[in-house]
Amino acid sequence: MSESWTLVTGASGFVGSRLVRALIERGDRVKAMVRAGSNLRHLADLPTDRLKLAFGDITVEHTVYRALSSCDRLFHVASNFKMWDEDPDEILRPAIEGTRATLEAARRRGLEKIVVTSSVAALGASTSQEPMDETHAFNLKDPETYILSKYEAERVALEAADDGLPVVVVCPASIYGPGDWKPTPTGQSVLTYLKTPPSLSVPVTDGGISVVDVDDVVEGHIAAMEKGEIGERYILGGENLTFHQLIDLLSDITGLALPGSTLSPGIVGLLGSLMELKASWFGGDPMLTHKLARDYSSSYVWVSSEKAEKALGYRFRPARQTLSRSVRWYLEHGYVPEAAARRVRLEFRTT
Repeated sequence: MSESWTLVTGASGFVGSRLVRALIERGDRVKAMVRAGSNLRHLADLPTDRLKLAFGDITVEHTVYRALSSCDRLFHVASNFKMWDEDPDEILRPAIEGTRATLEAARRRGLEKIVVTSSVAALGASTSQEPMDETHAFNLKDPETYILSKYEAERVALEAADDGLPVVVVCPASIYGPGDWKPTPTGQSVLTYLKTPPSLSVPVTDGGISVVDVDDVVEGHIAAMEKGEIGERYILGGENLTFHQLIDLLSDITGLALPGSTLSPGIVGLLGSLMELKASWFGGDPMLTHKLARDYSSSYVWVSSEKAEKALGYRFRPARQTLSRSVRWYLEHGYVPEAAARRVRLEFRTT
């Protein structure tokens, strides 16, 4: 009988590469599905007897079907983690059609179990600090493209589970930590902060997010594969922080800029529109858009992981440790200019 393998889509990305590594360290055999030309540096040192590369495109069903040969489990992690694009289809198609094609290929292969990576973005947002759980109904109208992509892709996954496919969905919160090489929008926000001189303050808004470590999210994925119930979704959250608390914590860790004045929703919306306009003219990814400002500048994406904690044994580390790990990784890998890096007074530099 041939040996069974586990396929991970999006295996060259932030979560995907950490997941591949964790699975191999556990003794699993992993097929890493990546697109041709992907950056594979975070997979390069893994043992070749337990890792196979499978080149393909998640929106092309037959390439996923081919990659699933000899596999009995699938982690569908792949997603285009961009908040905005002039062509929304660049974000929507991989998320929605990619999930649909991947799951259809999995159906044809008769897999034992599938874990699909969604996001707490699929929950919407709240004007209160009461943490949202899996029962929270999506409540955003005309959301930014990435938010819509996660909501729609999750619907595809849950509908597939209703049709008999062995799918479990996990919903990570805002992910930070080592290995965010691209970096993601969340990681880019940390880099922007690290380049801010200590003499300045960082304007903040009301609202907040849940900060979770990438390796805790990875362990949550593995636990969902082992213990998750078919058709269920599990929030993989972390420590809930206001934006003021987040900047304050980064300042305490690094010795850099403190949180400053609280911006009004109107000012934040104007900034988002200007950043979006600049990206349209000159290219690049705006850190903020008008829709993001409208939906999140005074809202809370605070979540409860109680369901995952009870059912999966999920645990998360404190935000301070997560952010320290993230900052350390960016500094050690040259993401911060030398002059700015010298300004950072990291607590872990003396430990």
